Amino acid sequence: MTEEETRQLMDDILTVKKRLADLTVIVIEHEMGIIERITDRCAVLNFGRKIAEGAYREVAADREVQEAYLGVE
Repeated sequence: MTEEETRQLMDDILTVKKRLADLTVIVIEHEMGIIERITDRCAVLNFGRKIAEGAYREVAADREVQEAYLGVE
């Protein structure tokens, strides 16, 4: 998707979330800025195993998530 198409899709998802508060939307995405913008909660998988779940900032700060996606020094 282009950057504009991605932005429009994220806007549409946010609109749906506001209108239908009891609806769950599942998004699989690797761009963390997008995930941070549209999620209340997120889960992180590593090789099909859930390694973290919670608010974006909690998950992004998790050591295991960082190691899985950013590597270790």
